[in-house]
Amino acid sequence: MFTKRHIAATAAILVTTALLTAGCSTGSAVESGSKSSDLKGLSGVIGSKDFSEQYILAYMTTDLLNAHGANLTTNTKLVGSANTRQALTNKDFLGYWEYTGTAWITYLGNTEPITDPSAQFTAVAEADLKANDVKWLDPAPLNNTYAFAVRSSEAKKLNVKTLSDVAALPKDQQTFCIESEFSTRDDGWPGLAKAYGIDVPASNVKLLDTGVIYTATQKGSDCNFGEVFQTDGRIKALDLTVMQDDKQFFPVYQGAFTMQNEVFAKYPKIADVMAKLSPLLTTEQMQTLNAKVDVDGEEPADVAKEFLKEKGLI
Repeated sequence: MFTKRHIAATAAILVTTALLTAGCSTGSAVESGSKSSDLKGLSGVIGSKDFSEQYILAYMTTDLLNAHGANLTTNTKLVGSANTRQALTNKDFLGYWEYTGTAWITYLGNTEPITDPSAQFTAVAEADLKANDVKWLDPAPLNNTYAFAVRSSEAKKLNVKTLSDVAALPKDQQTFCIESEFSTRDDGWPGLAKAYGIDVPASNVKLLDTGVIYTATQKGSDCNFGEVFQTDGRIKALDLTVMQDDKQFFPVYQGAFTMQNEVFAKYPKIADVMAKLSPLLTTEQMQTLNAKVDVDGEEPADVAKEFLKEKGLI
């Protein structure tokens, strides 16, 4: 289940000093609208994984903390969760945004997700702090989990709202577009098919790259139902309807800022500052922000700054 959007499992694990240094871009300087100097003396690098949502979150965090007296830069150059996580545990990154499902299964070695978002977050935060000295700040409402979507016109035609509805369709209408890694994992396609009783010929399942899945689903050219991520801006832009995971098969991927615990101990007011931002980041809000980058072609740094200004945070 954890494809390149969540773990990039095949990415090289080494994080080189040259990449970390070359990849740093200067975070926004403290502007005249700075809210406070509570974080004066705080310096370091805010990192990200390699997709638009992560870029936006990294720039938001850098700008917001700098507006409260910090002197941080942003690095969006690493590829994959493994490298980004290692940069944090190696103390090359002060912090970055992570997802509860990824940490619970990939980093902490659990095999079964916890379906309740609050319980999942608590379990992750406690375990990661104890095992790795990684501090999780209070999460945002956003859930960047897997889902299946269909073009809205077809959803109405087929009268489907849930994955159970999809499983009840005639087999010739149960056509799917998925990523290659998703196709082989027990917590991906095999597990999903078993959970919902989906039993279709191999020819009904097309393996496509992530970006192609969205357009193929919208056109209905290769499939009716495409594997998507719930915060992706292309869902709304392409007028896709997400099927409800009514059996709660997929883990929760709630986003939260993770950081070095020793830095948090020195600057605990980081939690207060981030608490101004995190509650605003719902799944729907992230869809809108991601669309500005993935659909409209805006720069992530600009989208981040515009949002913070709009909300009066900088």
